[in-house]
Amino acid sequence: MADALRFRDDPVHEEPAVTLDAFLGQSNATAVRIEAGEDARLLIPYLDRLRLIEVSFPRFRDGRGFSTARILREAGYTGELRAEGDVLVDLIFFMRRCGFDSFAPEHPLDPVDVENALNRYEFVYQHAADERTPIWALRHPA
Repeated sequence: MADALRFRDDPVHEEPAVTLDAFLGQSNATAVRIEAGEDARLLIPYLDRLRLIEVSFPRFRDGRGFSTARILREAGYTGELRAEGDVLVDLIFFMRRCGFDSFAPEHPLDPVDVENALNRYEFVYQHAADERTPIWALRHPA
């Protein structure tokens, strides 16, 4: 997972993302877009050639994108993983923990609010894609 967060105005990957169906239909693209409800596991055989996977968040209440990110990171995807759509500042911390390193919010986010959101919690309670050590493991080292 990349170290720095990126937003729409500073993307690493410039190639437009193709739909999952177009990609699976023998596209040579290196960027793909996954809509809510599509199965991210279909991309696992191709992760080594993808530079960008864009995950759609049609509404903040739709959490399927979090699962998509976690599936892709656990499968070994190391490229840019972008959350796009209804990305709210109070979800950025959790999106980052799931593996997102790039964001294209529907509405601009205040950089100070983003920084505060990312640093709001000193400790975490479970393992995630960001590899932070959970507080229970800090309290009871093996």
